[in-house]
Amino acid sequence: MSKNVPNRRILVAVGLFGVMLGAVGLPIYLHAPKYFSDTYGVSLALLGAIMFVLRVVDFIQDPLLGRLSAIGIASHRVLSAGAGALIVAGALGLFIVAAPINPTIWFALSLVLLFTGYSLSVILLYTHAANNFVDTTQPIVARWREAGQLIGICLSAIAPTLFTEISHVPYTLFGGFLISITVVSVLLMHNRWSEQMTITSQKFTFVAPDARIRPYLVLAFINAIPVAITSTLFLFYVEYAIGSATASGPLLLLFFGAAAFSVPIWTVLAKKYVIEWVLGMAMLASLVAFVLTFTLGAGDIVAFAIICGVTGVLTGADLTLLPMVFIKFLQRTDVPSEEAFGYWSLSSKLALALAVGLVLPGLEVSGFDPASPTPLGIYNLSVAYALVPSALKICAIYALWRVTKRQSVSVQGSSR
Repeated sequence: MSKNVPNRRILVAVGLFGVMLGAVGLPIYLHAPKYFSDTYGVSLALLGAIMFVLRVVDFIQDPLLGRLSAIGIASHRVLSAGAGALIVAGALGLFIVAAPINPTIWFALSLVLLFTGYSLSVILLYTHAANNFVDTTQPIVARWREAGQLIGICLSAIAPTLFTEISHVPYTLFGGFLISITVVSVLLMHNRWSEQMTITSQKFTFVAPDARIRPYLVLAFINAIPVAITSTLFLFYVEYAIGSATASGPLLLLFFGAAAFSVPIWTVLAKKYVIEWVLGMAMLASLVAFVLTFTLGAGDIVAFAIICGVTGVLTGADLTLLPMVFIKFLQRTDVPSEEAFGYWSLSSKLALALAVGLVLPGLEVSGFDPASPTPLGIYNLSVAYALVPSALKICAIYALWRVTKRQSVSVQGSSR
């Protein structure tokens, strides 16, 4: 396939598609459980367990979705339209249509639809970049794509609060917002997908990831866990360690806003310097920020706000540069991009599932109880929020070094 230079129309379509992905991604973890708990009285523990199980299901689903895209069973236009329809149906079930059956079962079914549509859309969008644009234009595409996703997260995170001011059914409006942005983005992107289909004799079956991409998947997985842990514990940390539950909303917006603002900066640096080295420096800075966070205590709101802004900027590097590193590798191999990004999508989801499934129970076992917090419990919360991610960030830096070293050896070998 010939590689193209993206024009403004393509970039706008990619950016809006990114807004849609951001809106129906992470914020669903914030809003859906609360809505079903408040509306139907379903326990948060049960809702959390359902979301964890669905993430485990992704262990099979995401690679299969990547396989589905790779074998040419349908064009990316058709697959994108189908993914959009699944997201619309999921949003309808979660926030607009009253549960016609047991709310717990309805919650699970609606999430399956939304998560499946989301996963397929992620695979298609990143595959689109790998298959259609030259190496030198990847930073431009990434700038629109990642900034769009972060803007979508910000909009979706605050939308229910804003809708509360104008309606007594804010989550109905929120569901309408998700549906509208999905329909518009899918339609706008419809003519931007490549019409080429890779028809092969491969079957629609589960296959293990190609050995060549496994180091990158390990890197993505390890690097995603620190953010997954801090996202899971953020509200607890702000309320009990920093001592200000009311500051959590503004601090979340500061974090994601800083991440969105930083995307153009990281793409400029990626064009000027070696991407892996820029990413490595950002990861080292994140490590320092995690360690400094551990030194904070009750009342340190301003200091924590500064750290939120800084870590937001550094998270922008992770979200922008790491996919670019992976795309750069894929463009030098014959590994199908669709299958590769099926596993790539899975790695971040497993990181979040691990954070929810292990960190929260582990924190409870260590002595932290939100109902009756003790100094020891709050100390353990700080350890889980700051020091555990620090250790994992060191592992991620090492994994990046291994990947970079492998690339250097490969380039030297091919040049002989």
